[in-house]
Amino acid sequence: MWLKAFHLIFMVTWFAGLFYLPRLFVYHTMSADAVSVERFKIMERKLYFGIMTPGMILTLVFGLWMLHDYAWEAYGDSGWLRVKLFLIGLLVGYHALCGKWLRDLKYDRNGHSHIFFRWMNEVPVLFLFAIVLLATLKPF
Repeated sequence: MWLKAFHLIFMVTWFAGLFYLPRLFVYHTMSADAVSVERFKIMERKLYFGIMTPGMILTLVFGLWMLHDYAWEAYGDSGWLRVKLFLIGLLVGYHALCGKWLRDLKYDRNGHSHIFFRWMNEVPVLFLFAIVLLATLKPF
């Protein structure tokens, strides 16, 4: 149960960042003054590298540990686990995409509007619903 507890703690940490970073991108793209833009660059960098990425890594470490210890043997043939793992792979890709947007904004070469980032801010919600429902209901 310790593994699951730590997995969930770091998952919440990771998702907090996934929910907040695109919102920072919205505010960043709406900012017109240099002071605000630089402040958002610092906030985005600290969130991505100080909270989100460690949260993702530790979520994956504890998740893989559980998978190795018991979950694969118990549920490896289950469709829900395979779908969950696929969605987690997509979520890691979304995390990397956030890193690309972070770099683009850092070097002032952003090609997206605040409306784009408002939509991208909703993507983690879809992942959260799907992954949590799969993990708790184990539907197939």
